[in-house]
Amino acid sequence: MTIVRITQVRSAINRSLKQKRTLKALGLNKVNASAEHALSPNIQGMINRVAHLVKVEGVRVEEGNAEAIARRKR
Repeated sequence: MTIVRITQVRSAINRSLKQKRTLKALGLNKVNASAEHALSPNIQGMINRVAHLVKVEGVRVEEGNAEAIARRKR
């Protein structure tokens, strides 16, 4: 399983409510805030919605560690 680090690089000011809620759902509240998520179709869709506001870095982790990170972030 792939873990991705998502960093907000642009402000949510003057963005639609849907984009603001997507950033919040990803755990991003401020510019330069980061969150790690297990890459799933749901997370990929959220990233696609706000791709112009975030930077995504892939972080490869072993299977057991990926599940632990995903549980810890909930």
